[in-house]
Amino acid sequence: MTDTSKATETQPDVDRGISLVPEIGAHHDASSAHPVVFDAADLSVYYGSFRAVRNVDMAVHQHEVTAFIGPSGCGKSTVLRCFNRMNDLIEIARVEGSLTYHGLDLYDRDVNPVEVRRRIGMVFQKPNPFPKSIYDNVAYGPRLAGIKTDMDDLVERSLRSAALWDEVKDRLKSSAMGLSGGQQQRLCIARAIACGPEVILMDEPCSALDPIATGRIEDLMTELKSQYTIIIVTHNMQQAARVSDRCAFFTTEVNETSDTRTGLLVEYDRTDKIFSNPGDDRTENYVTGRFG
Repeated sequence: MTDTSKATETQPDVDRGISLVPEIGAHHDASSAHPVVFDAADLSVYYGSFRAVRNVDMAVHQHEVTAFIGPSGCGKSTVLRCFNRMNDLIEIARVEGSLTYHGLDLYDRDVNPVEVRRRIGMVFQKPNPFPKSIYDNVAYGPRLAGIKTDMDDLVERSLRSAALWDEVKDRLKSSAMGLSGGQQQRLCIARAIACGPEVILMDEPCSALDPIATGRIEDLMTELKSQYTIIIVTHNMQQAARVSDRCAFFTTEVNETSDTRTGLLVEYDRTDKIFSNPGDDRTENYVTGRFG
């Protein structure tokens, strides 16, 4: 079979504007042995005139799991969607500040957001397989992107990477809708992997799953970080403590006049420090269950 690394080889960008070829190793942070993939500086997100999230500063490192935690409405998912420009799909949304991907401005007008989303995959809260066969779910993205490869091999490699191959190899032509919830979510991960991303974003991927399926997804994240950079939004603090290398705690500021809420990044650090010795009282109150 083809080596897995071939799936993420950079293809020449033709008529895509600025190249998104990663300059691996070009940017390092002294706090990690891994290079920086994303660097956010003074990042804010607006919906019309309303500022939903303000002043986010963080560096996301390659081959690590970064978790976003915090109470509902604090902007975790809003920030996550900045990393693959999903907020572009909301007409009134705009992003201010700086967000770079391997040193390149992710929001430069010449960067193609479709190419961004190929390189930075997304797995949503609720499993959302297409009403197609298991095989066609995985093959859909590569076919759409015009990826020229042995599709049978790519489907198998993607399903193996998502720890699903052994469970579905004898029914690849069956409908994906017949899979269990946990299997459907792993299929969605395989579908994201098939397009050859470097980064996988996960927006509460286990919230609709039972504890056994959740455990499998968590084990899978730990395995996948050797090949991918992963950012996860979760309300489950135990999950964040188990799977993440770094953790970002967000909270909300309430405007007492208008009763609007703006998300704020309170603290971002190694996960063990966030949970054992946080630098902000608000973080400590949240992780110890005193609020939120």
